[in-house]
Amino acid sequence: MTTSSFQTTVAVFALVTLHVRALDTFTAAVYEHAVILPEETETPVSQDNALLLMNKNIDILEKAIKQAAQQGAEIIVTPEDALYGWNFTRETIFPYLEDIPDPRVNWIPCQDPNKFGHTPVQARLSCLAKNNSIYVLANIGDKKPCNSNDSSTCPPNGYYQYNTNVVYDKKGQLVARYHKYHLYSEPQFDAPEKPELVTFNTTFGRFGIFTCFDILFHDPAVTLVKDLRVDTILFPTAWMNVLPLLTAIEFHSAWAMGMRVNLLVANTHHVRLNMTGSGIYAPHSPKVYYYDMETDLGKILFSEVDSHPRSSPDFPAAVNWSDYATTIKPFPVQKSTFRGFISRDAFNFTELSANAGNLTVCQKDLCCHLSYRMLRKEESEVYALGAFSGLHGRRRREYWQVCTMLKCKTTDVTTCGQPVETALTRFNVFSLSGTFATEYVFPEVLLTKIHLSPGKFEVLKDGRLVNKNGTSEPLLTVSLFGRWYAKDSHSISGGIGNLETTNLLISTLLMITTLQIL
Repeated sequence: MTTSSFQTTVAVFALVTLHVRALDTFTAAVYEHAVILPEETETPVSQDNALLLMNKNIDILEKAIKQAAQQGAEIIVTPEDALYGWNFTRETIFPYLEDIPDPRVNWIPCQDPNKFGHTPVQARLSCLAKNNSIYVLANIGDKKPCNSNDSSTCPPNGYYQYNTNVVYDKKGQLVARYHKYHLYSEPQFDAPEKPELVTFNTTFGRFGIFTCFDILFHDPAVTLVKDLRVDTILFPTAWMNVLPLLTAIEFHSAWAMGMRVNLLVANTHHVRLNMTGSGIYAPHSPKVYYYDMETDLGKILFSEVDSHPRSSPDFPAAVNWSDYATTIKPFPVQKSTFRGFISRDAFNFTELSANAGNLTVCQKDLCCHLSYRMLRKEESEVYALGAFSGLHGRRRREYWQVCTMLKCKTTDVTTCGQPVETALTRFNVFSLSGTFATEYVFPEVLLTKIHLSPGKFEVLKDGRLVNKNGTSEPLLTVSLFGRWYAKDSHSISGGIGNLETTNLLISTLLMITTLQIL
C-alpha cells in the first residue's frame, strides 16, 4: 500500500468513525394530536368523504412533520386514531381503510401510489416522509380480503380489518407494518391470529412497535425488549387517563424505566374523554412529557435520545424487585387495615396516621413495606399504603401486583383509591418495596396536578423505590406496579398475550416482519 492510499484509507475511516459517533444519539419527536372527528352516522360515508376527513387531519400532521424535520428530528410518532377517530362500527370504518402490503415488497407509495390499489393516504404519508427526509409513524386502517364462505373465521363483509401502524423511512419506503393485537372496545377491528413482533433497524438504533393496550401484556411488548432487544419502542396510543395508577405519563414513564428501554409515546388529545399525555421516556428518566386537560390544542415534543441505551453510562442496573422486601423482618401490620377500591380492584389499605413511620400491608402473597417521613402532616389530607394481588378489573384477565402509597380523596378513609388530582403533603423520606413474584415491575411517582418527578426518585438494585435530592413536591402516588404475566387469565377474546406463548413466538421468528435498513 502506498503512503497516499494509506492516508486516504485513514481519512475515510476517520470520517466513518465520526459519522457513527454522531449517531450515538438522535433527536426524536412525538406529536399529540387533537383529532378532527367525523360526524356520527349509522351508515357508511363515501370513500371520497372519508378521504376528505383524513386529509384534514393529515394537513395538521404535515405541519408537525415539517417542524420535526426542521428541528433535526430523525423520526416522528403520531397517535393512534389520528386520521379519523374511534367511534365506528365495522361498516362505518370501512371507507377509511386501505390495503397495506407487507413491507417486504419494497414499496415507495409516493413514487408508485397505485401499485396496491387505491392508496391515497399511504401515498401522502410516504411523500411527507420522503420530502422531509424523516421517518414517520402513522396509525391507519388496513383491510385484507378473506373467503366470506368460511363463516368460522372470515367476517361477513369478506375482509379482515386491522388497527395498523405504518412506518415510512426517509426515502418514503414502507419499512414496517404492525396490526394491533390487544383491542380495547374496538368492534370495528379484528385482532390478528397472534401477536406480531415487528422491528426495523436504522443507523440510529433498532426499533419495535406496538399500540396502546398492547403495553399491558407480555406479547408483543415484553418480547420485543427482552428477546429481540430493541433500543426504542414507538408507541401510538389513544389513552384515557385513569387515576391513581394509570395516567398516561405516569404509567408510560414507569414502563420505560421498568423495561429499561426508550419509549416514544404519541397520545390522542381529547379532553372530554380524558385523553392526553405524550412523552419521550428514557430508561433512567423522562426526557420530556406533556399533559394538558385545559385546552384543545395539540403539541409537538422533541428530545435527544440515546440510540443504544444499553451502551450508555446512564443505563440503569438490573433490579431484583423482591430482594429487600423478602429479606427484612416485616414492619408491624396495623390493626386498622381496611378494604378499599381502585377502580374495581379490592386493595388492602392501612393509613399513614403519624408524621413518620414504618408500615406493612399484605394481600395474598404480596406484602408491601413503607418507610416514610412527612415534612408536615396536613390535617386536611390522609394517605394510605395499599396492596393488591389478583386479576384486574371487570375483565379479570391481567394479573396485577401493586404496592402503592397514595393520597385519599378526602379525610374519610373509605375514599382511599378514588381519583384525586391535587395534594399539599411533602415527604422528606419515602422507601417503598414489595415481595413481588414477578420481575416485571414499573415504578411510578406522580405529583400534584398530574406531574412527573424526574431526578427526584430512584430505584435501588434491591427493589426499593426511594426519594432523593431532598424533600419531594406534594405527592399523589408512589407506586410499584407489577405485572405477573404467567398468571393472566387466558381466553379466546384475550388472545395469547402471555408467557406461555413466548416459546411459540420465538420459534417462528423467521416469519416475523423484521426489516433491515442499511
